[in-house]
Amino acid sequence: MIIKAKNIVLSDQMIEDGAIMIKGDKIEKIYKKGDHIQANEEVKDYGQATISPGFVDTHIHGFSGCDIMDKSSQSVKVICKDILSIGVTSFLPTTLTASVDDLNEVVKIVGNCRDSYGAKIQGIFLEGPFFTDKYKGAQNNEYFSKPSIEKLKKWQELSGNLIKKIAIAPELEGAEDFIREARKIGVYVGLGHSDATFEEAKRSVDAGANIFVHTYNGMSGLHHRNPGMVGAALTLEDVFAEMICDGHHVHPAAANVVVKARGCDSVMLVSDCMMAGGMPPGQYKLGDFNVTMDGKTARLEAGNLAGSVLSMKEAVKNVISWGIASPLEAIHMATLVPAKSVGIDDVCGVIDEGRIADLVILDDKYEIIDVYLDGKRL
Repeated sequence: MIIKAKNIVLSDQMIEDGAIMIKGDKIEKIYKKGDHIQANEEVKDYGQATISPGFVDTHIHGFSGCDIMDKSSQSVKVICKDILSIGVTSFLPTTLTASVDDLNEVVKIVGNCRDSYGAKIQGIFLEGPFFTDKYKGAQNNEYFSKPSIEKLKKWQELSGNLIKKIAIAPELEGAEDFIREARKIGVYVGLGHSDATFEEAKRSVDAGANIFVHTYNGMSGLHHRNPGMVGAALTLEDVFAEMICDGHHVHPAAANVVVKARGCDSVMLVSDCMMAGGMPPGQYKLGDFNVTMDGKTARLEAGNLAGSVLSMKEAVKNVISWGIASPLEAIHMATLVPAKSVGIDDVCGVIDEGRIADLVILDDKYEIIDVYLDGKRL
C-alpha cells in the first residue's frame, strides 16, 4: 500500500508531495516529489494532510477513566487501546508515589501487559517515590523516601526489565550515587518535584540525570540569585526538558522561554494526562487524591493542578498556534525528541525506510484523520 500527503515528517526535514510505501508492518520506501511510484500498488491520497510518526508520550498516567495505578491489567489494556484515538502509538505508562507494595504490584502488572494491543508500552516511568515535600504537587508525601537502588532493582526485576525512566529530587541524600547506579542498569533519570538549588540539580546532571520533569511545575523557580531547578532546566547541556503545553500548566510566553533557551531539539511535549483524559467533566481520582475535571483542567480539592487532560495532538497544535515552534519542530517535540530522551528512538518516533509503520495522519488544523499501527490503518 502507498499513502501520499502534502507533507511527510522525517527526522531531519519535512518533505512535500511525497509518499510512503508500506509492506506488512514496515515502511518499505519513501518517495520524494517527482519519484516514480509503482503503478500496481493501492494508493491512498491524503491530499493536504501531514504524515507524522505516531506520537510518543513518555509521561502519561491514564486515560478513558483508567489509571496505571489501578493495579488492574484491564486498566492498562484500556489505556493502550484508547490512546490510539489521540495519535499515541508508543508510551511510557507512568506511576505515582505509593507504597512499595503497591508499586511492586503495579510494575508487575504493566510488565505482564507489555504486549497488549494498542499503543506500545516502550517502558515504565516511575514518577516517585524519591521526592521532597515543598513541590509535592499531587504526589502522596506519606510514601516519600530516600533514593534506594535496591528498590529500583526490585521494580526492574518485577517488571521484567521494563523500567525505562525514574524521577527523583536532586537534593535528597544519596541522589547522585543513585543516579549513577540507575544509569548502569539502563534507567534514565529525570529531576522533579524538587526544591533543589541550581548547584544540586547540576550535580545530578553531572552524575547522569538527563530529563527535567514537567519544567516549571513542581520545582524551584528561577531567581536571579538562586537560579534553581528552572535555571538548570534552561541552561544545562545534554538534558531534555519536558513541558505540559496545555496553556494552564505553563503560560505560552514561559514555554517560549524554554524553547528559545534550549532549542526545540531538546524540549519534549508530554501530556501528564490522568484518568479523566478523554472523559466528560466530573469527579475522578489521581492515585489517592480526589480530582475535579472541568473539561479543561484537573485539580485537587485545594485547587492545585493534578496532572492534565491534555492530548499530544493538542500540545502540538498549541505550540504551533503560540508561534513558538514550526510544524516540523512541534511534531519532533512530540515524537523524535521524547523517544531520544529515553533511548527508544530506534523503535519509535521516526519515519524511515525499514522502520515500523506507526503513523498519524494530521489535517491542516492538526486534527487526526487516521492512525496506522504496524502498517495497518485503524
